[in-house]
Amino acid sequence: MTLRAALTRSALIMMPALMLAGCGTSHPANVPGLRGVVGTDLVGARGATPADQRRIDRTVVGLCAGGVWTKAECAKHGEHDHVAG
Repeated sequence: MTLRAALTRSALIMMPALMLAGCGTSHPANVPGLRGVVGTDLVGARGATPADQRRIDRTVVGLCAGGVWTKAECAKHGEHDHVAG
C-alpha cells in the first residue's frame, strides 16, 4: 500500500468518526431560548386537577409551536381526556 493510499484511507475513516464525536458532545446553545419555548407552567403540575391539566397543555403548546415535537406527536396529545372525573 502506498503512502498516499494509506493517508486517503485514514482520512476516510477519521472524517465520519470526528463528525459523529462532535455531534455527540454538543449541548443546548441557548437555554433561555428553550425555556421561552417550553415555559415554566409545568413546574409543580401533576395533572390531578383541571388547572394542572391546563398547565400541562400550555407546555405542550409551546413544544408544538417551537417545532420540538412533530405534528403527529402534538395531535396525539389531544386524543384523550386527560383529567378523570
